[in-house]
Amino acid sequence: MSFISVDMLASLGGLFLAAFGAATLLPFQSEVVFVALQVAEAAPLSAMIVVASIGNTLGAVVNYIMGRGVERFRGSRWFPVRDKNLARAQEWYARYGIWTLLFSWAPVGDAFTVIAGIMRTPFWLFLGLVTIAKTGRYIVLAWLTAQAQGAV
Repeated sequence: MSFISVDMLASLGGLFLAAFGAATLLPFQSEVVFVALQVAEAAPLSAMIVVASIGNTLGAVVNYIMGRGVERFRGSRWFPVRDKNLARAQEWYARYGIWTLLFSWAPVGDAFTVIAGIMRTPFWLFLGLVTIAKTGRYIVLAWLTAQAQGAV
């Protein structure tokens, strides 16, 4: 039976918050936190991948929920996106479809998750595709970090 230290819980909690924030429209970078914790061996790598994936996926769910409700504010002076840009994004999503959610790990992927909400993508389909993308991102990041360290 392994012992979970307070430091490990704090590290995983910080990773969760960084991953959650990185998936929202806020300017966070979870990759830096993930790599630093991996190099420091602050927690088991499998736990780090799971925690980061869950945090990042839940952050994308926040974007999806915002997208579901954002159109009712269209036309307001403070609305952050012009009608023309929103219409273009909706056309783009309609053309390329739900599979763009597999790119939700990319820097522009947060916008895809908001648009998925606006376009009323079925939630369970959204959740499945985003979970695959987000988890894949951290698996690749862990592998690249291990390669750089010469551990693989």
